[in-house]
Amino acid sequence: MEKTQAIPVYLIPGLAANSNIFHLIRLDNRFETHALSWIPPKPEEPISSYAKRMCKFVKHPNPVLLGVSFGGILAQEMSKVISCRKVIIVSSIRTRKELPIHMRITRKTKAYRFFPMHWVNNLEDFVSFAFGPASRKRMDLNKKYLSVRDPAYLSWSLNAFFQWEQKKPLPNVTHIHGVYDLVFPTLYLRDYIPVPKGTHVMILLRARWFNENLPKIILDNTV
Repeated sequence: MEKTQAIPVYLIPGLAANSNIFHLIRLDNRFETHALSWIPPKPEEPISSYAKRMCKFVKHPNPVLLGVSFGGILAQEMSKVISCRKVIIVSSIRTRKELPIHMRITRKTKAYRFFPMHWVNNLEDFVSFAFGPASRKRMDLNKKYLSVRDPAYLSWSLNAFFQWEQKKPLPNVTHIHGVYDLVFPTLYLRDYIPVPKGTHVMILLRARWFNENLPKIILDNTV
C-alpha cells in the first residue's frame, strides 16, 4: 500500500517572535511541520510584497499556513499569493475592523511612529507601547521567544500591522482565539474557535489543546 504523504504545515510566529514559540507543538505523522522565520523587510515595503517574498520559503504545494498574532496577518497575505489547503490564524484578527478601540485610535493617529526604536532592547516597553499595558502584563514576555529586535524590522512591522487594509474576512481562514486574550479581546471578533483559558500566548501555555485539536481542524473534523 502506498504511504500517504504528510500534510505540510508552515508555522509563522508573531511580531518580534522567533520559531521557538512552536517548540511545544507536536503533531502526529500525518503532518509535517516547518517553522518560518522573519526576514529583513525592504524600506517601506508593502506587506503584500513582503508576503510574496516569504512564500519563496514554502517548498510544498497546497500547504497549511498557521500564523500567530501578526503572523496570522502575514499568513492571510501569503494565501493571496499561493494556493493553500487551509489558513489558520491564532490570537490574531481577520480584518482591521476587529482591532480594539485603542488600536483603531493608534491606527488613525499613527502614534506608533513615535516609538523610539533605540528602546528595542526592552521589548516589554515596545509591546506595551504598541498594544497597550494589558499586553505587557499578560503576554509573559521572554527574551527566549521575543528575539527579533532589528529596529528596521520592528518599525516596518508596526506600520504593516496598523495599516493593514483587509476589510472583509478571507473565505479560507479558520480563526482560533483565546477567551482571555486581552490584546485582541473577543468582544470585537466574530466566527472563531474559542480556547478555554486561552490568552494571547496560548500557543505556549495551551499547547496541549493545540496538539489535540489542530489535527481535527486541519482535516475539517469537528472540534
